[in-house]
Amino acid sequence: MTTTLPTLSLLETRVLGVLAEKQRTVPDSYPLTLNSLVSGCNQKSSRDPVIEAAEAEVLVALDSLRGMSLIVETSGGRASRYAHNIERVLHIPTQSTALLALLMLRGPQTAGELRLNCERLHKFADISSVESFLVELAERAAGGLVVELPRQPGARENRWMHLLSGVPAIEECVAARAAAPSGDVTVGEIAALKANVARLEAEVSELRAMMGKLCAELGISAG
Repeated sequence: MTTTLPTLSLLETRVLGVLAEKQRTVPDSYPLTLNSLVSGCNQKSSRDPVIEAAEAEVLVALDSLRGMSLIVETSGGRASRYAHNIERVLHIPTQSTALLALLMLRGPQTAGELRLNCERLHKFADISSVESFLVELAERAAGGLVVELPRQPGARENRWMHLLSGVPAIEECVAARAAAPSGDVTVGEIAALKANVARLEAEVSELRAMMGKLCAELGISAG
């Protein structure tokens, strides 16, 4: 990525993504207090990966982002508040910020997934519109901010990922996907497997009880 920005950590991208997300979803609470920001970073839903960042760690990330002018701190009331400065620093429109935020918060996604997940941040007319902004982000003169990943076996669409955490992450992502089994295990299949294991465990327990009873009647040890 040929850009003046240094490589950002996962927590730094999470902080930026949360600020961009909450600006649109809870405008009355934006800019965010530190407590709200920490809660947004550790949110269990709409996050991939889910993390557990301490307040001190978020403060370190904020300090680093402030040094890059990517966040702005304001003082007012009882606590400091934080806002992102993505558009001004990266020179991108709000539509692109929305897409970038989703990629920072949820990891690689297809254009279709981005359009669906982005509804509360920005409503794109169609998938083609999403793809146009993604291409613009990928082909920036100052350096690409996103990249289109190789299509996975059996997939109908290519996924996109952000480059704010560096290019090596792409190679790791592709390698991990290549090493993974070709067939994805669904939630339903996992539930079925768990049910089968529970059933088998119950049957084993029942057989052990029957064996113990039989051995007792015969006067022999069940050991």
